[in-house]
Amino acid sequence: MADENRKMAFICSKGTLDMAYPALVMGWAALGNGVDVMIFFTFWGLDIIRKARVEHLELAPVANTSMKMSLMGLKGADNIGIPNAVGVLPGMTAFATKLMKDKIHALGVPSVREYLQMLLDGGAKLYACKMTVDMMGLTKEDFVDDSIEIVTASDFIDMTEGAQIIFI
Repeated sequence: MADENRKMAFICSKGTLDMAYPALVMGWAALGNGVDVMIFFTFWGLDIIRKARVEHLELAPVANTSMKMSLMGLKGADNIGIPNAVGVLPGMTAFATKLMKDKIHALGVPSVREYLQMLLDGGAKLYACKMTVDMMGLTKEDFVDDSIEIVTASDFIDMTEGAQIIFI
């Protein structure tokens, strides 16, 4: 009996910039360690793989209790959160998004689209949730790559037997 390769499955349910990177970074690291990687995008997580949205993911400061003023560039304010009242001001989401993208770029981190391509080129399997695709009126052509399969949650569960599952 041959040893089966280790598998990791990520479930992405949110389509914000800060929720896209964890699965992409961890998936890429897993591929580098010889682990089979599968990523299932559901509900707003589909924005990560949608042509129309992939370049427009945002970082919303409202109700993001972990967003600290230091992220916004205010030195020495590591423990000061951004009050929701400030986060609702017009332009704050765009401002927070730009700052995060600038920090990502300064570190030489690939964009979300580049990460997706790296994962596909490295052998990761990307899946869109059929129920969500149907609910949102999407088709396979709406996604960044034609190798992204549309599968049911049940199919994904069958495919991930024996995998570590990480819900993001």
